[in-house]
Amino acid sequence: MYGLFGKMIAQPGKRDELLAHLMNAGGADMEGNYLYVVNTDPNDPDAIWIYEAWRSAEDHQASLKHEAVIALIAAARPLIAGFGERFELTPVGGKGLDGVSG
Repeated sequence: MYGLFGKMIAQPGKRDELLAHLMNAGGADMEGNYLYVVNTDPNDPDAIWIYEAWRSAEDHQASLKHEAVIALIAAARPLIAGFGERFELTPVGGKGLDGVSG
């Protein structure tokens, strides 16, 4: 299994608009995606943290070629000021991943 936890920084005052785009991405039915969680940061009004769990790193890479993801990136790019920390992880299970084997 492959996990990704990363920080995205919105242009000042654009976090909610960027969140709307990211929340639409969670609805895309992408092969191998088990979990997609978008979070705000109570200590930073422009920060967004995203956690994803995938069957494999290859499934995550393939998702970047998905038509809906390509459209999301194009629409969201002007709202993104930058990126912060990025962590690649190996999920081993837990609530939300019950019955998923890595």
